[in-house]
Amino acid sequence: MATQTIISSAQATRNAESEIVDDMRPFLRTYKSGRVERLMPDTFVPASEDPGDTGVATRDVVIDPATGVSARLFLSVGAVAAGRRLPLVIYFHGGAFCTGSAFSELFHRYAASLSARAGVLVVSVEYRLAPEHPIPAAYEDAWVALRWAASRSDPWLAFHADPNPTRMFLAGESAGANIAHSMAARVAADGEDIHIEGMVLLQPFFWGTERLPAETDRHDGPVFSPELVDTLWPFLTAGAAGNDDPRISPPAGQVASLPCRRVLVGVAAKDVVRDRGCRYAAWLRRGDRCREVTLVESKGKDHGFHLYRPECASAVALMDRVAEFINGWAPSVIADAETERLHAREGTSKTGRAASGDGPDMEVSDSPGLKAPNALAAKRPTPPEAAASFQLEIGLASSSEMIQRRPFAPADLGTAVAKSRL
Repeated sequence: MATQTIISSAQATRNAESEIVDDMRPFLRTYKSGRVERLMPDTFVPASEDPGDTGVATRDVVIDPATGVSARLFLSVGAVAAGRRLPLVIYFHGGAFCTGSAFSELFHRYAASLSARAGVLVVSVEYRLAPEHPIPAAYEDAWVALRWAASRSDPWLAFHADPNPTRMFLAGESAGANIAHSMAARVAADGEDIHIEGMVLLQPFFWGTERLPAETDRHDGPVFSPELVDTLWPFLTAGAAGNDDPRISPPAGQVASLPCRRVLVGVAAKDVVRDRGCRYAAWLRRGDRCREVTLVESKGKDHGFHLYRPECASAVALMDRVAEFINGWAPSVIADAETERLHAREGTSKTGRAASGDGPDMEVSDSPGLKAPNALAAKRPTPPEAAASFQLEIGLASSSEMIQRRPFAPADLGTAVAKSRL
């Protein structure tokens, strides 16, 4: 009898390990045992204060040891060498609130390219993921990170981020764009003394209980189907909310009253959430708070294309558009080398046109009255000059213990990040 009991117990354990409770492909599966299997595993890359060939120095910081909220900072060498204070971009990665990491190769690469191309200081936020940490954990972590970044208490932010409040932006794609919107909405609702100049929302993850036109006949998309998206929000909130939740389906009035002067919304023509982004931009234009609204549509592309094919013509053109937007239509000439590198690999010119005469299929719709001034005419330093100037700048700040810390390896965050994944 005892032997049979042991065998039965072992069999029950095996059954629990293999019995799927939630099949959320392509993101993850959960099992009866409580195990979470992520189907899009992250490849982690270390940070390094040596800018190397990328022209971007990176460093990791723990913002809240109790929860594991942390961030990776990205600092453009060329922009620092020019002696300028940099726009500050607080970036939230995508991944449907349940996958992805600021330390993964995918999102590290994007944030580094953004820093280099736009000449900005990027704070890429590492937030807790569902289902281990259901919504609202991601929002709570993002809020802590936003307040920390706005305080400029970190030495890189204190020395290199522009203190001018008109130079701080929120950015993200997919779930990260949703988080950026939610942070702006919370600033407005709480009356927090944080000035957000603008937002960059790429393929924002919004949904609802009623279908929009682009959602009615999309059953074979490589990333999202309407049926999958219908189940995501209840899963992410552990059943606490449905698709009428204002966090996933923000009302028009909230969108129109966001405290941002400028917003860029990027959508992909084949993306199931395309119409949500287009409607969001339309609602912004109806309000009286946001003075400049830019809607960029990438033709023939689907959700997250700019992450998985960053050197395709449409992704390069989108990055150029984002850089120009952040810089107030005067993209940093310090970042020209990064643009040339991307376009050279794709065989396009800096305008985004292919060498053969064909270019990325993109439509841009600007809010009325928005005009683009001429680009800055400053001379770009040569790479050796830039590197020398950058080392000098780092030396000025080297009295800080955090500047002197060794290059990051994922284990360096210790139990703080480990706790966030439990």
